[in-house]
Amino acid sequence: MMRDLALGLRLAVGGGRMSGAALLRLAMTTLGIALAVAVLLPAAAVHHLMGVQAERRAAISQVTEPRAGVAPLLAYNWYASAGDDFVKITAVAATGANSPVPPGLGRLPAPGELAVSPELAAKLAAPGGSSLKAQLPGHVAGRISREGVAGAGDLSAFYGVPAAQIEAEADGRKVYAFGLPYTGLGLSAIVLGVILPIAAVLLLPLLIFVTTASRMGAAQRERRLAALRLIGLDSRQVKRVAAAESLVGAVLGLAAGIGFFAVLRTFVADVLPFGLRIFPEDFVPSWPLVVVIVLLVPGLAVGSALFGLRRTIVEPLGVVRQGKPVRRRMWWRWALTAVGALLLAATLAFGRGNGHAAAGLTLAAGSVFLLVGVAALLPWLVERLVERLHGGPPSWQLAIRRLQLDSGTASRVVSGLVVVLAGTILIQGVITSLDSGTARQATPDGVAAAPVRVDTTVAHEAEVGKLVSAVPGVTGVHPARNLTFRSGQERSYGVVGDCVALRAQANIGDCSDGDVFSLASDSGGAAPAGKLQLQGYSRGREVNGPEWTVPAGVKVVPAAYAGTAMGDSLLVTPGALGGLALPDSSVAVYVSGTGDVQALTDNVARAVSPLAWNASAGKTDYLEDFRARDRQLVESFRAVLITASLFVLAVAAMSLLMLSIEQISERRRPLAALSAAGVPIGVLARGALWQTGIPVVVGVVLAVAAGLGLTAPILRLADRPMIVDVPVLLALAGATVAAVLLVTGLTMPLLRQVTRLDTLRSE
Repeated sequence: MMRDLALGLRLAVGGGRMSGAALLRLAMTTLGIALAVAVLLPAAAVHHLMGVQAERRAAISQVTEPRAGVAPLLAYNWYASAGDDFVKITAVAATGANSPVPPGLGRLPAPGELAVSPELAAKLAAPGGSSLKAQLPGHVAGRISREGVAGAGDLSAFYGVPAAQIEAEADGRKVYAFGLPYTGLGLSAIVLGVILPIAAVLLLPLLIFVTTASRMGAAQRERRLAALRLIGLDSRQVKRVAAAESLVGAVLGLAAGIGFFAVLRTFVADVLPFGLRIFPEDFVPSWPLVVVIVLLVPGLAVGSALFGLRRTIVEPLGVVRQGKPVRRRMWWRWALTAVGALLLAATLAFGRGNGHAAAGLTLAAGSVFLLVGVAALLPWLVERLVERLHGGPPSWQLAIRRLQLDSGTASRVVSGLVVVLAGTILIQGVITSLDSGTARQATPDGVAAAPVRVDTTVAHEAEVGKLVSAVPGVTGVHPARNLTFRSGQERSYGVVGDCVALRAQANIGDCSDGDVFSLASDSGGAAPAGKLQLQGYSRGREVNGPEWTVPAGVKVVPAAYAGTAMGDSLLVTPGALGGLALPDSSVAVYVSGTGDVQALTDNVARAVSPLAWNASAGKTDYLEDFRARDRQLVESFRAVLITASLFVLAVAAMSLLMLSIEQISERRRPLAALSAAGVPIGVLARGALWQTGIPVVVGVVLAVAAGLGLTAPILRLADRPMIVDVPVLLALAGATVAAVLLVTGLTMPLLRQVTRLDTLRSE
């Protein structure tokens, strides 16, 4: 057995007249397996990465159940604005010598000190970090190690304060320990429903590429095997030689793929899209998955080579192939498709907007089954189609006759293109529909007059006003109370403030003290009237205030004019309340000023930073930062999608190119005979184009149907309307057809060479 394997290894890289073809097959097999491994290993590492992050998240969780003999650590959490993101700040104060210390810290920060996460420290040191520093209280005195953060991108900090400052807060907590049991990794239904189909889209074309490369030069290899039979090898030994010959490329590809992954892992934190950050040390696949990949991928190459010999009888004097193809077995193809369709239909039982994990698993499994089923059905559909096609020009007849004799090989390769197209349509449809469903609120005109907003409480309203008024460039301070107006069981959100503060909420038009504005919702409805109960919210509880009678002449503001205010809201000037005492509630102080808005925001933030969580400064139109981030994320996702699609499309096109080269090489004598009989080279070229184009056209139609069929249940689960981006569909289908034209064009030099007359006089 070892001698047979050794002989196969020598044939894979050995000399002789066929060394060039053998080396080309070896290179293609190595490349295909390297790409497959380079995709599988990161996919296997993602689960481990998320699991490690979840474990660290559990390890830093606060335990608030009392424990005997432990002096609790007082903690209070709040979030500071950091542009389109937030920094989680935890104020901490010890109550005794054995108070627990958060993971990642060697000691508790003293009052006024900050300990920051690695990502926050990097942002503070980066250009523009002064704006972020203005949002943070105290001064940076240390860093949190990796054990104290869930991931490399965490923006968090611990802030030392006196114990009395936290004890005065109703939302303060007593922490007796850190660390909760790790309960496993859970993924949302939508994430599962999108990730697994993407993995199938990436892997299926690569696996098809591997199998195509493994079968490249099959006719030459079979003649070589026949020569081995002539010198005494039996059929089993011949199969072992063929397996060993394929194993060389598999092992080399496996080593190259592992090398690609090792290189990627060293700088993965710098190449991730969407601003994601991870620790490279966490990006490691688990050993069971590595073993599966190491055994599965090379096994696929070897199995493909042996599978190609299943209907070939290698005899000492030649190779005998089955003359008439066996009719395809359809039960397993329809079974895969039916299982996928049934699983997708089963998601209807979960209802719209249901994000249960079972729904996600059902959706993901159904998507993968349907994608694989579509790829398996394509050869059967092409076979049934060409059986019914007759007549036409000579090039058409050449292509149809060739497909009638053997349509399976071309269809299997085109299946990779179909999977790519269907998966890309799925992802593009989800992005388009989710993006269109995002609410886009307009910026009120009054924001320009009061571009900075400070959120605080009634107890600190006067102090905030004093600190802000002393900031250079500030021209006015306009406080507004956030209240609730209650009538029976119905409640309306409300803001009480001067006209400048109200104009920052919505485009209310003309305003004077004593006016009341009702911001209509999208569904319309009448403005509130009669007596309303004023309610506030302070220290974690509702605070009742006096009753107020809504005056006549309430001005209705259309919902389209809304800014940060919500529908069915009341915007009230102080004069309309008749001097009523307002209940305690949150306060938004709107600041008008001159100069650059960002500089003004930073100066105001620095002025109120001593108040820590009792005052948070930011831009009044803070929603614009989130809108910009959402737009950037969508564009980044589209860019990643296009890049991945083009990569996989290129792999599928390479498979198609190898198939075309292989078919032309095998048919060089018939093609040369046709050319010698007077058939123009153009007719042969068009015949090659139709031969590849017919399976592709059938595949494009099948892919569009499958892509739209997969998109609908995912959007139903996300409770989003389905929007079909027709230009994108046409562009994707056009790119697939262009790939076919490109492949045909690249085979023209070889076609011209094999149709020369001297081809008939040489082997």
